[in-house]
Amino acid sequence: MSLNIIVLAKQVPDTRNVGKDAMKEDGTINRAALPAIFNPEDLNALEQALRLKDANPGSTITLLTMGLPRAAEIIREAIYRGADTGIVLTDRALGGADTLATSYSLAQAVKKIGNYDIILGGRQAIDGDTAQVGPQIAEKLGIPQVTYAEEILDLKDGHVTVKRRLENGVETVKAPLPCVVTVNGTAADCRPRNAMRVQKYKYAASPSEAAALNDERKALLEKRPYLNLQEWSAAYVDADPAQIGLPGSPTKVKNVENVVFTTKECLVLDNNDAAIENLVIELINNHTIG
Repeated sequence: MSLNIIVLAKQVPDTRNVGKDAMKEDGTINRAALPAIFNPEDLNALEQALRLKDANPGSTITLLTMGLPRAAEIIREAIYRGADTGIVLTDRALGGADTLATSYSLAQAVKKIGNYDIILGGRQAIDGDTAQVGPQIAEKLGIPQVTYAEEILDLKDGHVTVKRRLENGVETVKAPLPCVVTVNGTAADCRPRNAMRVQKYKYAASPSEAAALNDERKALLEKRPYLNLQEWSAAYVDADPAQIGLPGSPTKVKNVENVVFTTKECLVLDNNDAAIENLVIELINNHTIG
């Protein structure tokens, strides 16, 4: 059977490089000041989608992302690895969204896409670590959800079987389609870029990117429609202005700090059991352990 698969992905700031300019005065992330990367667990989700596509000939994968126009970069990255197309949900009105507003906006976009069998996404994004957006989208769409997925074991007869990796073990569950599945970082890593797909799609561009291209590149986009990535606005997905962006976000970030751990003192141990035993006793006495 062929499947219509949606992969939710996010271009996130590399939180390993958070500095003093990471926050704006209004408490939102200054994404322009940080290097942007493909959210790691969304790559795990993409791999599960690609495996479903491999096992079900004729299936298509649409990558859906919300963010600045430059988020088209991760759509190209997904296409290089085997996805078919992608949509950037981008609008100034969407800026500053928390998980509630983000899930609403993405759910509206999914409704606009319409025909889908399964929605896959990473468990959480590294710029928020909330793990809320996927489940909230499922609730807003009124469909089942499976979280903490490590592997999709089977998909047939209108149901998907998923192995979940939980804190204290593994669980196998079955859910009816359509449904939302959020994938752990412990799932299989995403396959590398395919060289032939890189050559075919390296000039793919969104409308915002196309506006800055020279005439030769614009002519190429007109000649090869498959290179045109989609951009959707809040109005296009019929989003309520009161439920998107800052107006629709009850959660506010007060502050972000870059904490650097430094060593204040060190202890050199002799290579014998007595020295190790004394260290353990000291750590217990000062309540570091025990």
